Amino acid sequence: MSSRRNRITEDEINELVYKLQSLLPESRRRSAGRASASKLLRETCNYIKSLHREVDDLSDRLAGLMATMDDDSAEAQIVRSLLDS
Repeated sequence: MSSRRNRITEDEINELVYKLQSLLPESRRRSAGRASASKLLRETCNYIKSLHREVDDLSDRLAGLMATMDDDSAEAQIVRSLLDS
């Protein structure tokens, strides 16, 4: 009986899919359209992967920038303070 109480209804799935779709950027929402849940999940996974790549790229760029700064410079201290907050 407890498994019945924990089952998610089709309406709840549809609502979760709609909420997930609303979190995607406009361009990805258009490509997903009123897509199936599986297509939307694929689009979401692809978007998350692209965000990971972007974070990695920005981290590499920041590391390169920090390597060119004098550790005691005002700019380096500002960047460190921003990263610590």
